[in-house]
Amino acid sequence: MIDDLKLIRPGEVRVRVAPSPTGPLHIGVTRTALFNYLFAKKYQGSFILRIEDTDVERSKKEWEEDVIEGLKWLGIEWQEGPDIGGQYGPYRQSGRGEIYQKYIQKLLDEKKIYYCFCSKEELEAHRNYQMSIGEPPRYSGKCRDLSPKDLKKNLDAKKSFVLRFKTPFRKVGFLDMLRGKIEVETDAFGDMTVAKDLTTPLYNLACIIDDFEMKITHVIRGEDHIPNTPKQILLAEALGIEPPKYLHLPLILGLNKAKLSKRHEARSVLEYKEEGYLPEAIVNFLALLGWNPGTPREIFSMNSLIQEFSIEGLQSGGAMLNPQKLTWINAFYIRQKSPEKLTELCLPYLIESGLVEPFFGQEKYPPAYGGELITQQFKIKETAEEISFNFLKKVVGLYQERLRKLSEIVELTDFFFKKELAYPKELLKWQEYSCKEIKETLDRLKKILARPKPIEWIKENLERILMSEAEKIGDRGKLLWPLRVALTGKKASAGPFEIAEILGKEKTLARIKEARKKL
Repeated sequence: MIDDLKLIRPGEVRVRVAPSPTGPLHIGVTRTALFNYLFAKKYQGSFILRIEDTDVERSKKEWEEDVIEGLKWLGIEWQEGPDIGGQYGPYRQSGRGEIYQKYIQKLLDEKKIYYCFCSKEELEAHRNYQMSIGEPPRYSGKCRDLSPKDLKKNLDAKKSFVLRFKTPFRKVGFLDMLRGKIEVETDAFGDMTVAKDLTTPLYNLACIIDDFEMKITHVIRGEDHIPNTPKQILLAEALGIEPPKYLHLPLILGLNKAKLSKRHEARSVLEYKEEGYLPEAIVNFLALLGWNPGTPREIFSMNSLIQEFSIEGLQSGGAMLNPQKLTWINAFYIRQKSPEKLTELCLPYLIESGLVEPFFGQEKYPPAYGGELITQQFKIKETAEEISFNFLKKVVGLYQERLRKLSEIVELTDFFFKKELAYPKELLKWQEYSCKEIKETLDRLKKILARPKPIEWIKENLERILMSEAEKIGDRGKLLWPLRVALTGKKASAGPFEIAEILGKEKTLARIKEARKKL
């Protein structure tokens, strides 16, 4: 099947991703969308978004919006879809009833499907019986050959029904572009339900109709759909239409090697966004879940993925979702950001945490999530002190090398925006020195930094003066440890000279004074 790719002409590929809006966009569907998008781009084809919302009870508009927002945030763009339309719409299954009716009626007229009036209780009882004697559960065929008289009687009585497909009992095979030939005996599933009524097909029938109507050439989806493929091929044969080519991606596994689920590490794409992951990091990470570039390279932009991606590089074995790897990739992309852009991206977290608030004169504006800078003016919320974007840029820049997720900026830098720091006095102590000795050190620091002879308050000058003093003491830690704790209230932070420069002389001296009071 891979050899067939050589015959593809530019522009003829049409692929789709078809999520159900019954919950947030999760990682599995997102990776499927990404691989379809890359495949389409590689062959200058079309990528289509289709919403499979026939599950009326569970489908919600908010989840469709979640899907659209998540994919757009990642830069996965479609040429046809529910939000932009296209030649082969509607792109929501709920709006395609008339299209489905034509095909369902054709199958009824040709006696390839039939009405089934069996109750749920009957079906469940028969299912339990089959399982008790070691047989695979499948429909008994009770309604397969109802007489016209009984059929009319049931329909006139408005008895509830479903429509079942008369499954031919034989082997069904297909060539998977990744896995080769796959064959299934149809007696494993029997006469399958294909529609709730004349306008509402179930998944397998709706899927093959939509793929045909939308001229889908290749279906790339998860391997959990392998059992559906023979059923869809049978339905395509019954309708006299050509099915697309199929490729089934490996499952994404959690660290416990079980299929990823909501109970095992699966989160929605927008949850990752809220936590502070960058879209380019998510895309890069997902591309490596089941695809091997054939080199040790691990960093790929979207453009480079479009150039490098190939079906030949896909793997059939399960792909493990390693959160640590994602965080490592995210940290890499954070380090590539300009100081200005990174500050814009971090601002929503500082604002939502209550540390900072934007303002323009007396007018307040809500933060634009995702880094759209709306004002250059800000306040420290606790003290109402006015600060500039440039100040925030210095704060964020100080931690750019340490940030793994944007959300971490709050915990790392909160001390810059607090009037008083809360920390135990024991944290000020360095090794075995007594409180008295640490007090003397803080007094010494205050005296040096408050001397009448002014110095330019920059990191280089502070470092030169204080490092010289630390050398005189003979133990750098005795001077620098309590200074850093006094300024930040933390066990770990950036260097004290850089922090002191950003805080300024007045705040630096005030924090040294407060630290001494603790002792």
